[in-house]
Amino acid sequence: MITLIAAAGENNELGKDNDLLWHLPDDFKRFKAITSGHYIIMGRKTFESFPKPLPNRTHIIITRNGDYKVPEGCYVVNSMESAIAACPDDETIYVIGGGEIYRQSIDIADCIELTRVHHSFDADAFFPEIDPGKWKLSASECHGKDEKHAYDFTFETYTKL
Repeated sequence: MITLIAAAGENNELGKDNDLLWHLPDDFKRFKAITSGHYIIMGRKTFESFPKPLPNRTHIIITRNGDYKVPEGCYVVNSMESAIAACPDDETIYVIGGGEIYRQSIDIADCIELTRVHHSFDADAFFPEIDPGKWKLSASECHGKDEKHAYDFTFETYTKL
C-alpha cells in the first residue's frame, strides 16, 4: 500500500525555500506515529531539509545524482519506480514529499493522509490537486488554533475510489 502523507495550506502550499511554512506540534506527532517503523520515500531536497535522518524509519531518497552520499540506513534511487521496488511488498510505504515526488506518486497511491492547514501562504512547493472523481474523504478531524498552534488545521484521510 502506498500512502502520501503531507501538510498543505488552503491552496495546497507545502513549503518555501525548502522549509515548512508553519509549526504544528500535533501534526509532527501524527506524522511520527504514522510513519515510524516504515519505509519513507522522498526527494533529495526533502531529505536535505532534515537536520539528520528521521529515527526508526528507512529512508529512500530519489535523486538524479548517482553519486549522492547518504548515511547508513538511507538508500538512493533514481526514480519513483526504483523507490517502490526498494521497499517490501507487504508493507505500507509512505511518500513524504516534496511537491514533485507527490505529483509522481498520486496516481499510484492508495491513500492520502493530509493535514489541511486553514490559511493561505506564500509558497514555492505545492501538493497536487486531489481529484474528487478519484478520491473519497473517509475521515476528518478538526483542530483549532491554540497556544501551540498558530493555525486551525484538519487531519484528513482520503481513500482511492
